Amino acid sequence: MDMSDFERLVTGLDGVKTRSRDGLLSFHYHSRLVARQLTEKQVVVRSSFDLRDLLLRQFPHTFSVPSRFAKHMMVVADLENGDLAAIEDAVVAAWRMQSGRT
Repeated sequence: MDMSDFERLVTGLDGVKTRSRDGLLSFHYHSRLVARQLTEKQVVVRSSFDLRDLLLRQFPHTFSVPSRFAKHMMVVADLENGDLAAIEDAVVAAWRMQSGRT
């Protein structure tokens, strides 16, 4: 998956809008962050702590939590080498959390 594929995935969710800052994309549902580009190959996705722990255990080659995100409800996804279905599930979960559609 490349960044344009990821952008199509996220913006395909109802109410998600794209913003750009310093050449990096971010995706918001009514001003609430769903996901944000870190690099061309990595994005950070909003996640509950419970889901984040599950993603880290089940998909350790796809998701990580650098120390700067340890206290935040976020998980980093590897677009280039990660499990695409798991990334899609994480994005949909982030959108549901931010939109109140649990």
